[in-house]
Amino acid sequence: MSLYLAYVMVGLAIAMPVGAITVEMTKQGLKNGFIHGWAVGLGGMTIDILLIFALYMGLASILAMPIIQVPMWLIGAGFLLFLGYDSIKNADQGITLSGEKVSKSFFSSYRNGLFVAVSPGNLVFWINVFGVVLAKSYDHGESTNFLIVAAGVLSGILLHDVGLMAIISITRKAMNHTMIKRLTIAAGVLLLGFAGYFIYEFILSIQVYI
Repeated sequence: MSLYLAYVMVGLAIAMPVGAITVEMTKQGLKNGFIHGWAVGLGGMTIDILLIFALYMGLASILAMPIIQVPMWLIGAGFLLFLGYDSIKNADQGITLSGEKVSKSFFSSYRNGLFVAVSPGNLVFWINVFGVVLAKSYDHGESTNFLIVAAGVLSGILLHDVGLMAIISITRKAMNHTMIKRLTIAAGVLLLGFAGYFIYEFILSIQVYI
């Protein structure tokens, strides 16, 4: 239990810094409410779970290969460019004020979470953290420790997502259409900024092999 709780705190610490997923969650939470913001987080966690499963099945060495990680900077940048452009272009569309019926589908928000989570930064984190944990677990003949750690980190991320969306859902009650539109544009600009960073990292990665 102590191992699980320790990694719940690790999960919370990981999720606290503002990243692309947090920005997209906030945007969707403001425009369409708690469920849609949380759907983005669930999309991100789906990628996390797939990566954990891949590591557990012994694919860490493959995921760590530059031929896998380098193209993902560009793929991730492409997704973020699309989401950022869409946020700015359609900032005044699809806004649902508190108490109004949401027309946007849950799956579209979930899909956005999947897109944002596709980045080598995510890969590197899971390989570095869980690669070490997995190695130690097998050395001591306790492979279940890996699953306990994974459950702890994912629980911490989930707690962060639910807490953030609870705050957003309360905050949006005091917002009007114009305020949400402006925040949506700001979110789009931030997503474009993250896309630029991904492209920069892609260029740096390519230069190493030139």
